[in-house]
Amino acid sequence: MKNINYVVRNRIGIITLNRPEKRNSLSPELVGELKQAFATAENDVNVKVVILKANGEVFCAGADLEYLQKLQNFSYEENLQDSDNLKGLFLQIYNLKKVVIAQVQGHALAGGVGLATVCDFTFAVPEAKFGYTEVKIGFIPAIVLVFLLRKVGEMRTRHLLLSGNLLLAEEAQHLGIVNGIYPQLILDEEVEKFALTLVNSNSEHSMMLIKQMIPEVQSRSFEESLKFASEMNATARGSEDCKKGISAFLKKEKLSW
Repeated sequence: MKNINYVVRNRIGIITLNRPEKRNSLSPELVGELKQAFATAENDVNVKVVILKANGEVFCAGADLEYLQKLQNFSYEENLQDSDNLKGLFLQIYNLKKVVIAQVQGHALAGGVGLATVCDFTFAVPEAKFGYTEVKIGFIPAIVLVFLLRKVGEMRTRHLLLSGNLLLAEEAQHLGIVNGIYPQLILDEEVEKFALTLVNSNSEHSMMLIKQMIPEVQSRSFEESLKFASEMNATARGSEDCKKGISAFLKKEKLSW
């Protein structure tokens, strides 16, 4: 893969955007390689948690400018195919069976902040700026809107998308887009430390079921959600992880996940 790096360390799959000269902008090639990397991490038994990070000063500046110029001459069918490609990536990350952590070391704009939005956790440096800026160029953040509504609610989504304003990491944290903020010098260390806590302390099967339930519950009625929750509860109780966890708890043994 030319546009990203992928390594596995301590049961953490680390996917790194590697187009710093292009501000890690989202070309069709980069989107395709991200899909491949996330599929690899999901199917790797040696990976329990995934970190998405980037090289360079910018996390991701959104769509590639050269590609944006080509879009002006696309037909509706070609634009739909391209939109479906990005939708596929966002949905893949959102539904990935493993926890995904975004490590934002620089600005995350337009499609770039979309990448961070669909991850389970986002950690950033204080000076990173976040912006759903599509409205500034006559475009719309259509795909990420669906995910952002679920993440922060309607009022905040309206504010973020209709204004297109840039937010500092502290403001993004206040709105529920960022989970934690660390200085650049210790960002790598702190994100990996958090990932290792998930790796060593939590059941992979339990985290997978919780991730599965969150979008599913929101698409059902209240009664259907409770019925589904009871079914998932019963399923979890019958799992090997649950049996192992309860047994260790009752025997006061230290669990090794």
